[in-house]
Amino acid sequence: MNPDAERDYGDFVVARSQALCRFAYLLCGDWHRAEDAVQTAFAKLYVAWNRIRDRGAVEPYVRRMVVTTIIDEGRLARFRREAVSGRVPEAPAGTDLAAAAGDRLTVLAALARIPPRQRAVLVLRYWEDQSVEQVADLLGCSQGTVKSQAARGLQTLRGLLDDEVTAQV
Repeated sequence: MNPDAERDYGDFVVARSQALCRFAYLLCGDWHRAEDAVQTAFAKLYVAWNRIRDRGAVEPYVRRMVVTTIIDEGRLARFRREAVSGRVPEAPAGTDLAAAAGDRLTVLAALARIPPRQRAVLVLRYWEDQSVEQVADLLGCSQGTVKSQAARGLQTLRGLLDDEVTAQV
């Protein structure tokens, strides 16, 4: 890679790594897995960097790699012997812990219990505020699939949150 391209790549990584880690965390609910997924996506991006002609298309390309990495990792998780911890994940550096509310943790815990594909659709549509068309393009599926996954995901999320509220009362 020539020095200018390497500098452009480095600038992109520095500028987007925190936002992509937050995005990945919402998809998987674990800061370590999120950072690993983003790191994997950046490694794949480095290999493809010289082939990318439209630098404006880099962000969606990397987001798709992150989503795919997390979904694929979830499929392979059943073959691993690691146990998932019941502890709350670590907060990212620079986060004001006093401002974090219990509701946010409740929603994140419920979101973590939703199937990965539905979770990806919910995060992309409602957290990242992307259109149905953008999500369908990013996930490589039809717009109807995005709509049905969003509807099912919201229904599941509502049910989980209702159960949580009922359990707290």
